[in-house]
Parts: sequence; structure tokens; C-alpha cells
Amino acid sequence: MTLIAPVLQGFFTDRLIGQRNASAHTVAAYRDTFRLLLTFASHDHGRSASQLRLDDLGPNVIAIFLEHLEIERGNSVATRNARLAAIHSLFRYAALHHPDHAATIQQVLAIPPKRCGRTVVTFLTEPEIDAMLAAPNSATWTGRRDYTLLVLAIQTGLRVSELISLTRQDVHLGSAAHVSCHGKGRKQRITPLTRRTVAVLRAWMTEHAAGPTDPLFVTRSGHPLSRDAIEHRVSLYAHTAERSCPSMASKKITAHTLRHSAAMQLLHAGVDTSVIALWLGHEKVDTTQIYLHADLEIKQRALERTNQRDTKPGRYRAPDSLLAFLDAL
Repeated sequence: MTLIAPVLQGFFTDRLIGQRNASAHTVAAYRDTFRLLLTFASHDHGRSASQLRLDDLGPNVIAIFLEHLEIERGNSVATRNARLAAIHSLFRYAALHHPDHAATIQQVLAIPPKRCGRTVVTFLTEPEIDAMLAAPNSATWTGRRDYTLLVLAIQTGLRVSELISLTRQDVHLGSAAHVSCHGKGRKQRITPLTRRTVAVLRAWMTEHAAGPTDPLFVTRSGHPLSRDAIEHRVSLYAHTAERSCPSMASKKITAHTLRHSAAMQLLHAGVDTSVIALWLGHEKVDTTQIYLHADLEIKQRALERTNQRDTKPGRYRAPDSLLAFLDAL
């Protein structure tokens, strides 16, 4: 019987790193999946992880593990499907090297991803963006750093990982000002900067002088900002902005919300979704369609174009307060 240990080691060293040249984020995501799976299977079979065999990770164990993720760990369906995708990748690798386990492998590969509803993305409106940008204290070094980060994130739509990895030499403030980054899937892209963003970045880089390869956004000790630090700062400023913009209280605002806000700004400006996909670094244009689903203004304009003849454009308005009350029930 084949032990899972050499299969897993070969999968990481040969397939992920050697053949696919997977990013550190991908390797970490797969590592976490198999750490959870092996811990679960080890407890289920009463053996240590290194003693588990490939057949010990059969379809029944995988199915129960996926249910464990959702029910006991509280993972979303999307997270559950991501874990399953990693497991499928391992078993496809095992199929090439251990055909004697073909039956088990095919049964695991036959486990389908779970269907889930598409949630409407959360984004900030123009007044909410203004309130968010007004939240940092410009009188402090930290406030000026965070203000620069917020302006750059909202205008460019960079991912948190891309903001963290930015160095000073990635920012070009001359003619055709732009920022260059290595995005998801090791793709490099260039995003143009507006005059306002250029002015903010120039002020920050002048105040915080450093070498060209140093991080653009750092802590007071000179270390790059972490993902947790950025999420904490965004959450802090969102709560502060609620005082002047109460509509933000009903939204769950994260650093990724700033990326969604950048996309919605482009969409409202009439930019084609294929261009937005390039701007955000989406591998598929279909991914950008989520912003069309979230944009009520576009849907409203489409509704007005489909009105019947001899009807006034716009939504129905109840002519009486009592009728309005009944409509709201």
C-alpha cells in the first residue's frame, strides 16, 4: 500500500514548485489544505499523519472532511470548494504515478464542487469614498501613510498583496505616471495614475525617503506593512467614516472593498469590462461581470430604455402615503 507522505512530497516539490512554478501564496494555500486534511484523517483512522496511506483518503473520508469544514469550522462554500480543488490537484498527480490506486483516485476526482449563490460585491459610493479618505489624521506620520495607501488602492484597485509588495522603484511619477506590480498568477501589469494620486504619492515619497528597492508602505520600524495591519487600518477608518457617512454602517468594508470600489468607478465612467479586467489583472473577463450585477444604476438605465411607448421613464411612485405604506408591506 502506498503511503501518502512520498506522494504529497512529490506533489509539492515536483508538480507545484518544479513544474508549475507556483507562487508562495498558492503553495501556502495547498499546504494549509493538506495540513487540515491529514489532521482530520489521522484522528479518524487513529494513526499519525506520516503513517496514512493513499487509500485512507478515500471518497468517504474526503466527503466527511468537506462537511467538517463547513459545519464545524464554519467555512464558506467557496472555501470548501477551494480545499476540494487542492485535493483534486493532488489526486490527479497521484493518478500519473500510482495507477494501482486508480479506483480510489477516480472516486475522489468524481466529488463535485458545491454550488453556491453569487453574492453582490460591496463597494463604496463617491460620498463614502470621500468620508473614508477624510478619516486618517493628516497631522501624523501614520495618518499620511495610510491616506496615501487608501488613495492608491481606491484609484488603482490593487490587491492587498500587490500593495504590500510595492517598492519605490515600482512607482513612476514622471510623464505617463503609472505603478507597476506583479499580480496574481505572476502576471506583471501597469496601472496609470491620476494627477491627484501622483501628487499624494510624490508628497509621501518625499517625506519618507528610502532606497529604490525599499517597500513603499512600511511600519515605523521600517518593515513592510502586513496584510493584517492593512485590514486593521481599513476597518478602523471605515468605523471613523461612519460618523459622517452613516450608509457605511450597513456595509462590511475590507481592503478588498477598495478594489471593488475602483472597479465600480471605472464602470460608472463607461469603461468597457474588458478594459476593467486588464486594469484589475483578471485572468478572465467573465470575472469582471460581477460588477455589472452589482451596479443598480446600469440596470436602472436599461429599464428606462425598455419602457413601453407613451410612458414616462422612471420607477413607479405611489401617489398617496397610505398606498406607499401598503406597497412597502
